[in-house]
Amino acid sequence: MSLPAVLLAAGSSPSPSPSESGTATVPTLQDAQESAAHTASWVEQNWSTWLAIGLKVLLVLVIAVVLRKVVLRAITKFIDRMNRTAESAEGTTLGGLLVNAERRRQRSQAIGSVLRSVASFLILGTAALMVLSSFQIDLAPLLASAGVAGVAIGFGARNLVTDFLSGVFMILEDQYGVGDSIDSGIASGEVVEVGLRVTKLRGASGEIWYVRNGEIKRIGNLSQGWATAGVDVTVRSGEDLDRVRATLDEVAEKMAKEEPWNEILWSPIEVLGLDSVLIDSMVVRVSAKTMPGKASTVERELRWRIKRAFDAAHIRIVGGETAVLLDEDTPDATAAVAAPSAFSNTDSPQVAATTPIASPRSATAGK
Repeated sequence: MSLPAVLLAAGSSPSPSPSESGTATVPTLQDAQESAAHTASWVEQNWSTWLAIGLKVLLVLVIAVVLRKVVLRAITKFIDRMNRTAESAEGTTLGGLLVNAERRRQRSQAIGSVLRSVASFLILGTAALMVLSSFQIDLAPLLASAGVAGVAIGFGARNLVTDFLSGVFMILEDQYGVGDSIDSGIASGEVVEVGLRVTKLRGASGEIWYVRNGEIKRIGNLSQGWATAGVDVTVRSGEDLDRVRATLDEVAEKMAKEEPWNEILWSPIEVLGLDSVLIDSMVVRVSAKTMPGKASTVERELRWRIKRAFDAAHIRIVGGETAVLLDEDTPDATAAVAAPSAFSNTDSPQVAATTPIASPRSATAGK
């Protein structure tokens, strides 16, 4: 084939122009109409499902919010009722000792905080799971993962969980409160603050003890009920018991009528009798019921008054169980007798040791 024929054949075939290869295909009006028709058809087929899911989610959220508010308000009313009951108990002597403003405030705050937290967690957690299930989400893997994570956290922080649960039950059962004097075994002192995890105590020397609630195995509350004040009076065995009892009864009667002891003493001061009898002394025990935490104060005041009354009645108080006392008028038989001397015996070793040693010159002269 000749060259002109080849060029003629090449020129007759169509070739793409640069403008046609560089521009994108523009959708036509018909394509847009078809796309809109497909979208409308999909919305028409699924709008009822999405509307039902939205309404269900909205209903769940509304019910959860309303239920949470109702439960929290009920908890608040319950705490207020507890406070009013405690305030009404303040009219009695015992009630005024067992409750006080700070104790009620902290106990109500702790109980209310725990109940509100538990109620909010349960209500909102259940609502969240219901919302997720509305979107056809499989909750089994989520619940399984949460269960495994909860077990791991609980095992790793078991001491913290123990402290928290112990604190909750201590507060709910009102085992002790602010202002109480307790003996927890680990430490003892006055309760300064009661928490869900730690109880703060102030010791007798002013130190602050932080005791974990989970470590408390037993609690001795020294501020509930009443306390006993006991005083032992040791007198000579030759004292008149009737005079001793009369003097003690006079002290007890006078003290019970004076302020503030008439409020601190919850029972008459009783002379219980002889607690022990020895050869040279006897012990008389005096006891009384007092306000909690006031036993030491009453005992000190009783000792003070008994000592002054016995001095006025010339009743001798002796110290210790084996004290030996002599009358002032009895002369000492050994006062005029001199102590024996080892030098009075010429044959004693002391006399021999003090004999002067003879010199050699005197010994030669004698020969």
